[in-house]
Amino acid sequence: MKKTIIFDLDGTLIDSVLDIALCMNEVLKEFNLKTYEIEEYNYFLGGGVDILVNNVLKENSNINLKNSITKRFQEVYENTLHSNTKPYEGIYELLDELIKMQFNIAVLSNKPHKFTLGYVEKLFGKYNLKEVHGQKTTIEKKPHPQAAINIANSFNTPCEKTYFVGDTKVDMQTATNAGMISIGVLWGFRDEDELKKYNANYIVEKPLDIIEILKKNHEK
Repeated sequence: MKKTIIFDLDGTLIDSVLDIALCMNEVLKEFNLKTYEIEEYNYFLGGGVDILVNNVLKENSNINLKNSITKRFQEVYENTLHSNTKPYEGIYELLDELIKMQFNIAVLSNKPHKFTLGYVEKLFGKYNLKEVHGQKTTIEKKPHPQAAINIANSFNTPCEKTYFVGDTKVDMQTATNAGMISIGVLWGFRDEDELKKYNANYIVEKPLDIIEILKKNHEK
């Protein structure tokens, strides 16, 4: 039985915060609203567009404004695949090793589905990943476990033998909810305290650290 590993996208495989922040700040300026420093967006991301909008608007609960900001952000951000967004250092080496180890590799993101597909095709096309899923209207987004469970089922891998890799509490919650092995990464949007608080089974500093975890578990 081949083992399966599922990756979050933003903050895990790709560093996208700069492009997201620049686009959202552009939109906020159009609406004469407060903009934010780039690093502040590290704490706004991970839950999808609706959570991002809620975070930048903070106490403002005007539904019409939220809808307008969401629509305009999608127009600005989703107009193109952005040149500042690139894989983190060591990600290609990690994926190469996973292929050698004959792992099934999947991606599950709360980024809209078509843009999840777009970035994976652009940056990871050579790996021919079979299961790549972003946020869809037909299924609950993370941390609901269903999409992750569907991926494991598609590869005929038990959830308890499936690894889920991500950088935020949403990813750790998804792994827990799905009964999967969680690996939290420290190069993404959040810190070690958050990953520990949400019960990461493992925490890694560099992409290739994941390979060491997989090899040790395989030897058990």
